[in-house]
Amino acid sequence: MELTTVWFVLIAVLWTGYFVLEGFDFGVGILLPFLGGGEADRRTIVATIGPVWDGNEVWLLVAGGATFAAFPEWYATLFSGFYLPLFLILLALIARGVALEYRGKSDSTRGWDRAFFWGSLGPAFLWGVAFANILRGVPLDADHEYTGTLLTLLNPFALLGGLATLLLFTLHGAIFLTLRTTGELRQGASRMTKRLAPAAVVVVMAFLLAAGGDRPIWWAAVALVALGLTGAVAATLRGRDGWAFTASAIAVIALVAALFGGLWPNVLPALDPANSLTVTNAASSPYTLTVMTWVAALFTPVVLAYQAWTYWVFRRRLTGAT
Repeated sequence: MELTTVWFVLIAVLWTGYFVLEGFDFGVGILLPFLGGGEADRRTIVATIGPVWDGNEVWLLVAGGATFAAFPEWYATLFSGFYLPLFLILLALIARGVALEYRGKSDSTRGWDRAFFWGSLGPAFLWGVAFANILRGVPLDADHEYTGTLLTLLNPFALLGGLATLLLFTLHGAIFLTLRTTGELRQGASRMTKRLAPAAVVVVMAFLLAAGGDRPIWWAAVALVALGLTGAVAATLRGRDGWAFTASAIAVIALVAALFGGLWPNVLPALDPANSLTVTNAASSPYTLTVMTWVAALFTPVVLAYQAWTYWVFRRRLTGAT
């Protein structure tokens, strides 16, 4: 396998890790106003992700860094053409991080909770908009420069993609809260899961069918998304919270697999296929990719082991008195 393909797959894996882990973080933030009846409950909801949310965001930083190093043309075109949406995501993530750090240090938490809510909802929606455009293709000229406008990115297919990721991450967060809490909080999260599930299944599947991939890997991933979502609901109905979370994580993994599987060998398709960025014309030199591969092979297992240890340490359920 060529190193360009290896790094395309590794970047897909990094985005998968980010969406699986940060996805339930976004869902927790979105659900805070609906499940947190009192301050004790809201504090418990925030505490479910308190030890891990900043570690989950590292996946995004590494994915961005890997894209910059392995496919600099892709990085340059993406961050210039998608500048405003990505800037809005960055602002939302900053507001969200500040809210999580300062809500416990303030006498009034309402303002911080609003920042946490909007800082979670914004990226959950905008990431779907961004990846839908990447999958669909954008207007690029012969120099791989983006020639569209912000309104070009806000097309119906992209908005459907944003709604799909918003609902999927919210559902993922509800299932996570069902797994991590007890008592009334757990029951409320379970009810929210049952309410969100039908809309999430319909919208996510509508988005994937509208994308219309034509490869076996695409349809296998789509089938796995459907299986994961229905499995999550079935496990929730049976009170099997661990299995429900596993199934929803599989749905997120399969969605990212479908997106990247439908994209390859392009990294950023153009409306005129002759101007598309591919794993070949967007890649760094073979020497750079070789050095990066050795670094990734050495340090990735260490990072994964540390994060797994963190989740194991903070695995216990939380109550409203926490």
